[in-house]
Amino acid sequence: MAEALAPPLPDDIDRLAQDVLREACARDVLLACAESCTGGLLASLLTDIPGQSHAFERGFVTYTNDAKHEMIGVPLELLQDHGAVSEAAALAMAEGALAHSRADIAVSVTGFAEDAPGETGGLVHFACARRAGPTRHRIERFAPPNRMTVRLGAVRTSLTLLLEALQDTPRRETPRSGTQGDT
Repeated sequence: MAEALAPPLPDDIDRLAQDVLREACARDVLLACAESCTGGLLASLLTDIPGQSHAFERGFVTYTNDAKHEMIGVPLELLQDHGAVSEAAALAMAEGALAHSRADIAVSVTGFAEDAPGETGGLVHFACARRAGPTRHRIERFAPPNRMTVRLGAVRTSLTLLLEALQDTPRRETPRSGTQGDT
């Protein structure tokens, strides 16, 4: 079980994270994430598994629109026109995470962790971008809309998207040089 997140981390999420990192290591693929409503929970999980966390290249916690724009290049106009919780924002976040990293695959998550005036809690948009493939979008509605349910559901979906992208990625013929080990 992941050390820093125990005990609240469900076993299925821990196993899924281990599967993602095992597949990334087997394919010599680097991963990145751009997180909003999960607040770095996904990055924390992917760096907490000994012996495999070197497959995680970097994470961006982009909770505000300014952070999305400044850290991963999401156009402010896109955020103003479509909102930070939208398909367009999720796609731009995943593609921005790839553009601002050395990762081969990046996942993004942006949503409403709980009800707010004019906003529906539990609504979350995801995207998964690959350097050698299309960017995929997924939308989920988690219930009940509270922070823990939404954040854990969003991490589970993000890991599933990463695993699906990895399973579509062939193994490298020659290992990447300069990949740093676990720290």
